[in-house]
Amino acid sequence: MSPAVNFRSGHLQRFHGLPVFALPAPGQGDGPFPSPATVAWRLSGAAWDQPFTPVWRRFLDEVAVEEVTALVIGTWWDDDHSTAITATVDRLVEESHRFPALRALHLADVVSEEVEISWIQLCDLTPLLKAFPLLEKLGVRGGDHLDVAPTRHEALRDLRIESGNLPRQIVQGLGGCDLPALGHLDIWLGARDYGGDTTVEDVLPLLHPEGRLPALRHLGLANSEIQDEIASAVAGAPVVPQLESLSLAKGTLGDEGGSALLAGQPLTHLRTLDLSHHYLSDPMAARLRFALEPHGVRLLMGRALSHGPGGRYVAVAE
Repeated sequence: MSPAVNFRSGHLQRFHGLPVFALPAPGQGDGPFPSPATVAWRLSGAAWDQPFTPVWRRFLDEVAVEEVTALVIGTWWDDDHSTAITATVDRLVEESHRFPALRALHLADVVSEEVEISWIQLCDLTPLLKAFPLLEKLGVRGGDHLDVAPTRHEALRDLRIESGNLPRQIVQGLGGCDLPALGHLDIWLGARDYGGDTTVEDVLPLLHPEGRLPALRHLGLANSEIQDEIASAVAGAPVVPQLESLSLAKGTLGDEGGSALLAGQPLTHLRTLDLSHHYLSDPMAARLRFALEPHGVRLLMGRALSHGPGGRYVAVAE
């Protein structure tokens, strides 16, 4: 198995350009609270000794939620971290009429001390996208049971999924989505040992979007055990010429993938190519720098610290 990696040292401090404000649980802090539109509101239980439901009720009762533009959901369970986020998503969907200004949402802002990333239990996000047609930014952490049906969303501009075990159905679903405003897409695919079963075939519709992603300028297909295969697919992908930045970071990229990138279509138009946490040899890394940096490409190439006991490993798994 891949070595466990602490995927985030702390909770989000800023989101959607706003400072994050953690709403206290009832009895743990009184107002006055910040003006609703000036912060990203973080709703969370205390993981082990404070349930989420009272925090949610306080939010609805004491905050002018119709003015809230950004919302972060931390630990959502009342007594068991293995509880799926389904009920919390259902609450958001049911109360969506109370959030006309909401433009940014982050689900599962949890750290490994609360629950490991591969243990986070998610759900189908299709109802959420339908309930918030004006949502511009969506962040998600985790992978288990995560899904989305092919759908059209006119407003979504930024989608980020951080996972150590992304199931293939979410990638397949995204590949069928029509997202005309999406400019930034980051997906962490994860490790098979923890349930990440995405294949390069599942990724192909994102690389060959056929008009479904006309505004895309950043694509991240990262944290993958099949990073060489993905690099080979990217080398000839029709989506690449429209990109300004590309990330194949956090995965198991080696010389095979590096050679594919060099032999494929030009990448000299990119502003940034992120290959951090790689397994490229020194000569291959030098070839990539020689091919790209003279053209102004910012090449990020921090190397993985070492091979794990089973060989290469992704940066974020357990």
